[in-house]
Formats: sequence, structure tokens, C-alpha cells
Amino acid sequence: MSAGSQPAGYVHPKSIALLISKGIATEGYYSKSWDNLPVTPDIVITVCGNAAGETCPAYLGKVIRAHWGVEDPAKATGTDAEIDAAFELAYLILRKRIEAFIKLPASLFEAKNEAQLQAQLNAIGEIN
Repeated sequence: MSAGSQPAGYVHPKSIALLISKGIATEGYYSKSWDNLPVTPDIVITVCGNAAGETCPAYLGKVIRAHWGVEDPAKATGTDAEIDAAFELAYLILRKRIEAFIKLPASLFEAKNEAQLQAQLNAIGEIN
């Protein structure tokens, strides 16, 4: 699931265009608050960028947390090509991190391995 503390109210058109160009279905995507998620997540990964001066909000539920900061391409400025490049960079970074997450062994998700899972999530957040 994807949600935020302060959703924009829309999915950025450049995000949709990029995902479609990568062959990723976008039907049903919409901007949503984490207050409206249908279930409480087990893991919360924040992606707010640091260089933009953003403060990452604190999700207050009892969950495992990791920060995978990525600069928000919606805040990029410059030429269309430069803005497109910012969206592409964010996509590539997040894709690498998601692929690393998916490859984690299932045993890490057992309660007894929470510290190891946390360490792996933190390490994934360093992948560029």
C-alpha cells in the first residue's frame, strides 16, 4: 500500500506517464492519506527527501519503520527534460530498493528476527 501524511489529492501526471512507459498498470491509483488505509501496516517506509528540507512525519502505530529518502520529483524545477530526469531517477532508486526488499528471505519477517529485518531495511534505504 502507498499513502502519505499529507496527500496532494492527485497522482502527478508525470508519475502516471512514467509508470505507463515502464509497462506498469496505473488503473485505480489515487492520492490517499495513511489515516484511511484499510488495514494497519506491519512495516512503514518513509520516502520523504532530505535535501528539500522536508520533515518526515511520524507514523504512530506499532510498526517496524525504515527511511528510504528519495527527493520528490514533483518538486523538481528546470526544463521539461530535467524534470523528467528527476522522475526517472526517483523511479530507478525506488525500483532497486523494492527489488531488494522483495528478495529478503521470508524468515526475516518472523517476530524473532525483527532486529535483523530492521537492519536489512535500513541497508536497503542506502541503495542508490
